[in-house]
Amino acid sequence: MTRKIFIFEILLIAAALVATAILYPHLPAQVPMHWNLHFQPDRYDPKWTLFLFGPGFMAMVMLLTWIFPWLSPKRFEIDSFWSTYHQVMLLVFGIMTYIYAVVLWTAYGSSFDTSQALLCGICLFYAFFGNLMGKLRCNFYIGIRTPWTLASERVWNATHRFAARITVAGGLVGLVLSIAGLYLLALAAIVLPALASVIYSLVIYKQLERQGEI
Repeated sequence: MTRKIFIFEILLIAAALVATAILYPHLPAQVPMHWNLHFQPDRYDPKWTLFLFGPGFMAMVMLLTWIFPWLSPKRFEIDSFWSTYHQVMLLVFGIMTYIYAVVLWTAYGSSFDTSQALLCGICLFYAFFGNLMGKLRCNFYIGIRTPWTLASERVWNATHRFAARITVAGGLVGLVLSIAGLYLLALAAIVLPALASVIYSLVIYKQLERQGEI
């Protein structure tokens, strides 16, 4: 993590803390903290948990960005895709910040379509993440981590090239469906590429195994 990114994330965490503190007296005692598949609130928690859900999770992502490289075992080091790793972790930090902003604004009582705002943000995240997937190298933290991709670098690379294309497509299709209000179809658009990638990794592995290349 570069110093500029570190300072940027610290400033965003501080902004989340300040925003929560300012809005805190005006929030209800219980605030929505979880949504079901139909994007309807199905769990309410005390409003103080917002500090954990927002600034707390944001700080955790920033901490994990530092810790994961140190935890990586031999042959699975992050050094080989250092720049891409930091881009992905910054993207994760960004979506956490966005989701918290939507949740906080909803708790404040703003009248906008929370479901659409959340799903549009998630679909954009998937589209951007898909654009980076082809650059990921074998590791234990990010990507399609199946027994077959972890067992073979060749399977890992093939799977992630495949996953990159369909994840970008799924994210963009999901975004259009979200804007159209077709939320369940939008969810399917971002979930199905992940399932297809898992199956693809198995198929590729078994194919190479039959050919005696593994």
